Amino acid sequence: MQIEVVNPRFKIGKICSALFDFDGTISVIREGWQDVMVPMMVEELMKTPNHEPECQLRRYVCDYVDLLTGKDTIYQMMRLAEEVRARGGTPRDPLDYKREYHARLWERIERRVTGLKSGAIRPSEMVIEGSIEFLKEINRRGVIMYLASGTDHQYVVDEARALGIDAFFGDRIYGALDNYWERSKATVIKHILESNNLGGDSLVAFGDGFVEIGECKRVGGLAVGVASDEVARKGINEWKRERLISAGADIIIPDYRDPEPLIELLFGEST
Repeated sequence: MQIEVVNPRFKIGKICSALFDFDGTISVIREGWQDVMVPMMVEELMKTPNHEPECQLRRYVCDYVDLLTGKDTIYQMMRLAEEVRARGGTPRDPLDYKREYHARLWERIERRVTGLKSGAIRPSEMVIEGSIEFLKEINRRGVIMYLASGTDHQYVVDEARALGIDAFFGDRIYGALDNYWERSKATVIKHILESNNLGGDSLVAFGDGFVEIGECKRVGGLAVGVASDEVARKGINEWKRERLISAGADIIIPDYRDPEPLIELLFGEST
């Protein structure tokens, strides 16, 4: 594991809680989701009376999808509705857009999920390398682990179970709700600290997106940016790295192979 300490002045107390993002941080079941969402959005915008050329729209959509990555999927669909309206079209309900996106994405990932459940695909083939072993190391130290995702709750629970990692988190899995205002990564972090009567310096968060890193830093936690290459499942993704640093990540890792240096940083001990 290559560890890049971006903020050598980071402060951390005794780590009691660890928050993990799911897609891209642990799971690669949904790898390639952008290749489903972006074309769907471009299709919708091309139907509007005042749309730009398709190639220009694609670049524009990619930019705002990237900007909203890590937030609940509904926010990307709300943005799509705004963009349709801005070009003279009549948008559908964002929940309707979300349902269509999920249907299209399922066509891409169904084989992965069913393969995991049948045993045809091993869980180690559908995670960032070293993830499961790293979760075991964190669990072994008595740290309470939480899973938070912008993917809908029922899918996160189902896919975590298919990967065999749900036991690490128990009932502490938080996916997106249709009533999106009731839950966010910020509210999950607030719940973690308040329900355990802890300060922010007891929290470490792992994520490959802007949202969880920023929210962790906002409360004074330690933010580990996972700049993962979701296709190779190991090695660094430079675009993610730059984005995570700009979000305030204290530490950057590409994957969880050879976790001993990171364990030493977090806990002052080796594996």
